[in-house]
Amino acid sequence: MVNVFYEDTKTLDKTPEFFDLWFGKICHTEGRLLGDVSVVFCSDTYLLELNKRHLQHDFFTDIITFDYSEGDRVAGDLFVSVDRVYENADAYNVSRETELNRVSVHGILHLLGYKDKTPQEVTVMREKENEALALL
Repeated sequence: MVNVFYEDTKTLDKTPEFFDLWFGKICHTEGRLLGDVSVVFCSDTYLLELNKRHLQHDFFTDIITFDYSEGDRVAGDLFVSVDRVYENADAYNVSRETELNRVSVHGILHLLGYKDKTPQEVTVMREKENEALALL
């Protein structure tokens, strides 16, 4: 089950039902079950403080994922900076909706075990993001 929260940002047109259906499909294609996932939309400032506090990183990012998955059940918290997503959408010349979806699914892919530290991992992550976006 997916819950959606807002911290220090405006409300978006993203419902828990939207994420339940979409994330559920993604998990199913990976042979996993969707458990409890929270999607927290927030500001750059809010996410920067989390990044400093929990990861000791002093820089902006578009998403931070906390993984609580156990066994086949995918669970965790996805903190998404709406400010960063919108800035990236403009920079990459894509719609804000597309970038918001890409960043959100990026978090679920991390919960499914995909990484993005090496060039090879980044390539796989992008392929999986595109596959997931095609499910919409």
